[in-house]
Amino acid sequence: MTTPTSDTERPRPARRLQLPWWLSVPVALLLVLVVVVLAGRFSLLPGFDDVFGEETKDRSGPALLKSIKDMNRYEGAAGNFQIVVDLEKDAKFLPDAIRGTRTLYVGAGSVSAYVDLGAIGQKSVTVDKDRTAATLRLPHARLGAPVLDPERSYAVSKQRGLLDRLGDLFSDNPASERAVNRLAAQRIGEAAKDSELTARAEKNTTSMLEGLLRSLGFRQVTVVYG
Repeated sequence: MTTPTSDTERPRPARRLQLPWWLSVPVALLLVLVVVVLAGRFSLLPGFDDVFGEETKDRSGPALLKSIKDMNRYEGAAGNFQIVVDLEKDAKFLPDAIRGTRTLYVGAGSVSAYVDLGAIGQKSVTVDKDRTAATLRLPHARLGAPVLDPERSYAVSKQRGLLDRLGDLFSDNPASERAVNRLAAQRIGEAAKDSELTARAEKNTTSMLEGLLRSLGFRQVTVVYG
């Protein structure tokens, strides 16, 4: 025998959650914006790349000439170098996952070797009576400062601890690579000292001076470095 169910015991239909109108409008706009961005991201709709594509504007000011310096040196040789810098900084009492950085950086740059011709005086040049032979005494070639090439230098990877990542959020330049740049330039400069750049610069400088003085009528040209 079935007992009749009263109105109070009947299951009530589930009520749908309705957002107030002032909140449903921003949610709808957000959903539309997400759909549009995804469509443009995956090229689902043609023409969206032109609407939401990136545009680069150069608002840089003109370059200002700060100074002019006369160059009294002859660059007889230049060397191109490349080095892989593996720089790691650790905290003494904290694990690397909490505090520490490790950067793998490829640095490419050049170093020039030159002879200072501005140091030549009257005593540095000797000419015979017939003006057919000349002797020049020049200082030894020296190395210039290493110059990194930003087009060929790049960071391969950069690992950072949790505290370092949080610090980068409040840093003016979180992608700073000054430390690895300085280390790469230092290592390139050391490699240039161990190379034959200065010897090559002196050889090329001698060839240049011999060709110049022989075009002026000198038959014998001697260049001495010391």
